[in-house]
Amino acid sequence: MRRALALALVSAAVSAAPRDPSAVTFHKDVLPVLQKNCQGCHRPGEAAPMAFLSYEQTRPWAKAIREAVLLKRMPPWFADPAHGAFRNNRSLSRAEIDTLVAWADSGAREGDPKDAPPAKEFLTGWNIGQPDLVFEMPQEFQVPAAGTIEYQYVVVPTKFTEDRWVEQVEARPGNRALVHHIVAFVRRPDSKWLRAAKPGLPFEPASRDDGGNTDAEFLIGFAPGSMPEVLKPGQAKLIPAGADIVFQLHYTANGKAGADRSRIGLIFAKEAPAERVLTIAAQNGKFVIPPGAPNHKVDASLELGADVTLTAMLPHMHLRGKSFEFRAVYPDGRTEVLLRVPRYSFNWQLSYYLEQPKLLPKGTRVECTAHFDNSANNPYNPDPAREVLWGDQSWEEMMIGFFDISFARDMELKKLFPERKKKPETSD
Repeated sequence: MRRALALALVSAAVSAAPRDPSAVTFHKDVLPVLQKNCQGCHRPGEAAPMAFLSYEQTRPWAKAIREAVLLKRMPPWFADPAHGAFRNNRSLSRAEIDTLVAWADSGAREGDPKDAPPAKEFLTGWNIGQPDLVFEMPQEFQVPAAGTIEYQYVVVPTKFTEDRWVEQVEARPGNRALVHHIVAFVRRPDSKWLRAAKPGLPFEPASRDDGGNTDAEFLIGFAPGSMPEVLKPGQAKLIPAGADIVFQLHYTANGKAGADRSRIGLIFAKEAPAERVLTIAAQNGKFVIPPGAPNHKVDASLELGADVTLTAMLPHMHLRGKSFEFRAVYPDGRTEVLLRVPRYSFNWQLSYYLEQPKLLPKGTRVECTAHFDNSANNPYNPDPAREVLWGDQSWEEMMIGFFDISFARDMELKKLFPERKKKPETSD
């Protein structure tokens, strides 16, 4: 009922717009909107289940497109416009929404193909263009038809003999139907993390601590709706000489056994950048969400030990995730909302890249607040009667506020985080 009412209200608002629907055609009016906002996903091999490259492909979906844009379900974008401007904002303009609605309302006419803009060129298999180097799992991982699959880790040596700087990176699943997420980490040569793993072979850590507590650096991730990391000129992520790439893989059985061989593609900076980019996070792994709780609050924070520049944010929760907010608490006591996501979607793990990167002075505390809906009103809730703790699987929960910072290339990482004060020793 609420959905029908919402659709009726927005339809009424659009119908009041002074536009002649009969003048709108696919090739002249609709295709430019699809090229700009939709075809990145709506093409073969990408996340969307249907392609919108041609009239023949798009016409059957005209009514569905109308509804999706009116309700602002598509393109997916969840940032509250009252806080921050983002360079990857996927929201459609009022004029673009009006165009798609008018096209559907007037019979979804094709028009003259001569009016169409040149076809947008895509490289099959990659969104970043042709990578300079690809790291792939050396062998397929066999995913069973049923059961819980613990996170798998695959170590792939880079064999780099010198430091390499990465300005674009993309993770690609080999089997989208079975891969829920990929995280590619950079493991330094001196790291002891996962040292029991044999290179190239899937490895299951003996404990959560072995798999989760890592000094490796986040390079790139893939999850539903995620996009490649494309850094601005003069910025890059570091892969040190002798480092390894560690694939963390989350597989979800779907009733049909299959195989996966995922990969990442890298584009290197042509010279050492002025700024290094690092992905860090404020997170809380000690929460307990009560059964049936409709709006359970969980907080996390991270203090910065040096001047840095904030460039992007990525909230992460699971199926009970409801909302997420990033704030900066500055050394002078001021608080600023950096990003507010009032309607979090587990199906669209979006990153938010600031239009104007923001200086965070030394001593700034990045705070994150998440809310979880563990009630029966949450249609995605696996079990409202269950108490929920941190866990790897989707029916468990996570609370992580990832964010990217940039800083001088040669800064020591230990300067980024203030030293924790040691508790005074007590005598008996």
